[in-house]
Amino acid sequence: MRKFNKFILKLIGITPDCVNIPPEIEKCVLMFAPHTSYIDFVIGAMCINVMGFKATLLIKKEAFFWPLGPILRKCGGMPIDRKHVKKFPVFAADFIKKQDKVAFLIAPEGTRKLNPTWKKGFYFIAMEAGVPIVPGYLDFRTRKGGVLPAFYPTGDYEKDLIELEKNYYGMYGYNRGQFNLEDRKPYAWPEWLKPGDPEYQK
Repeated sequence: MRKFNKFILKLIGITPDCVNIPPEIEKCVLMFAPHTSYIDFVIGAMCINVMGFKATLLIKKEAFFWPLGPILRKCGGMPIDRKHVKKFPVFAADFIKKQDKVAFLIAPEGTRKLNPTWKKGFYFIAMEAGVPIVPGYLDFRTRKGGVLPAFYPTGDYEKDLIELEKNYYGMYGYNRGQFNLEDRKPYAWPEWLKPGDPEYQK
């Protein structure tokens, strides 16, 4: 599956960042953005697989249709009927606590449409489980996907969210215009993008 994903990513021109992988990835909440399409999520999961680890993601059961369903399962997807799961953050935190190693993947936007306010679930899952948050991304501007340094939540959600969002300034997803942070200039320049780089102007 890893070789297949690597081939597909090369075919579509997406480069997975296999260099700076934080050790905390073994047990964490792996937040993912931008999430503007199923394509973002599927390709992002493929990047994670090529990078050498497997994320676990709970996805609404309606997404497991052919041919997407088998791909999602191979990438670590687990179908869930959220209508029958009360207090999902607590359920997810308990799931993480029971695992020796787990990168619990979740999209804070909570929808593929433009969402100006991220859902808080990913943060409270990490707090309840006592694990760090690792920012994962797939940026169609630079056509790169990967993970960034782990972030340890302090309990001050509003303050921590500002710091986490800075990782995604200037990025955009498959459907441009549907990510609420893409119109902000990068706060902290990632290694592949420095001031003066022509990509910054796009």
